[in-house]
Amino acid sequence: MSHLSRAALLAAVLFAALPAPVSARSEPAPALALMPPTLPAGSTNAPVEAVDLARYAGVWHEVARLPMFFQRRCARDTTATYAALEDGGISVRNRCVDAEGGVIEARGIARTTDRPGALKVSFLPPALAWLPFGWADYWVIDLDPDYRWAVVGGPSRGALWVLAREPAIEPALLDRLRQRAEARGYDLSGLIVAGAGR
Repeated sequence: MSHLSRAALLAAVLFAALPAPVSARSEPAPALALMPPTLPAGSTNAPVEAVDLARYAGVWHEVARLPMFFQRRCARDTTATYAALEDGGISVRNRCVDAEGGVIEARGIARTTDRPGALKVSFLPPALAWLPFGWADYWVIDLDPDYRWAVVGGPSRGALWVLAREPAIEPALLDRLRQRAEARGYDLSGLIVAGAGR
C-alpha cells in the first residue's frame, strides 16, 4: 500500500469517527483530502493553464459530482466559497444541507502550486496542516472564459465536481462538460446531478 493510500485510509477513518452533524454546526471535514493517488506521468488529464484567482473567488454551486465519502450526508444546496487571504492562500468554505435540513460546513485553505490550475487544499485543523496527507489535489480541469462554470478534478480522475455561479446550468451544457471530462478519462457512470433525486 502506497504512502498516499495509507494516508487517505487514515484520513477516511479519522473522518468517519467524527460525530454526526447538528443543524447549523460547523464540523471539520477533509473534503477534497481523500482523493486517490496520482496517475503516472503522460496522462491526458491536466489542469487548465491559467486561472485568475480573483475572478475564481466567490460562491460556486455544485451542479454535479462523483460520489464522495465525505459528502455522503449532503442532500442538497451544496456550495463552495473561495476568498483570497492576506498570506496569498485561499480560504475555502464548503456547505451543504442534509436530509433533515441541517447545515454541514467544512472550512479549509487552499494554496497555489507552480501550475496555475493545480491547487492544493486542506481541511485539517491548522495545528495538523503540517501532516503530509493533509493536502489534496484540486485541479481546475475545465473553465468557462467568463468564470460562469468550472469543472474540478484531480490527477487520479477519482473525483469530479461541476460547479457554476448559479444553482443550475442548461442540460446541454452539462452534457458537453460531461463528454469533455469523459474524454479526459473520468468514469462518470455514477455522476450525481443536483436536484435529480439525490
